[in-house]
Amino acid sequence: MSASRPNSKRSTILRKAEQLCEQHGVKLTLKRKNVLCVLLDSTTPLSAYEIANAYQQTYQESLAPMSVYRMLDTLASLSLVHKLSSENKYLACSHISCDHAHQVPQFLICKSCGKVAEKGIQDSVVQALQQSIEQADFQLLNSQIELQCLCNECASANQND
Repeated sequence: MSASRPNSKRSTILRKAEQLCEQHGVKLTLKRKNVLCVLLDSTTPLSAYEIANAYQQTYQESLAPMSVYRMLDTLASLSLVHKLSSENKYLACSHISCDHAHQVPQFLICKSCGKVAEKGIQDSVVQALQQSIEQADFQLLNSQIELQCLCNECASANQND
């Protein structure tokens, strides 16, 4: 489940997360930071229960899933983590330490191995979707896009079977 990021990259990400929290008047408590670290270390998105289990294993401290949900809500409100609605799982934002303006996230989800790639959607695409939705007499509630895919590794493995 876990493949640690190099310490210097993790330190940069955590510093940026702390700055972002401070800018929004939110404290990045030790437990919130540790939940973020669990997600940073994971190679796949995790449910709140999986996060609680990983937290217990990593930090030798139990954390109730309801507490995890509250922490995830806080981290998500700051775009430090994202919720994959189709999976009911969470992942760390892959752009935390970037200095560029973030685009609307698009998630490519491998249905075989669970790996997820986060890509930004161009504003023109989001605007075109918005217009199409309005023309159908609907209102867009969330512009995040989740696409079910096969990563190249799994696609190659399927071809070799």
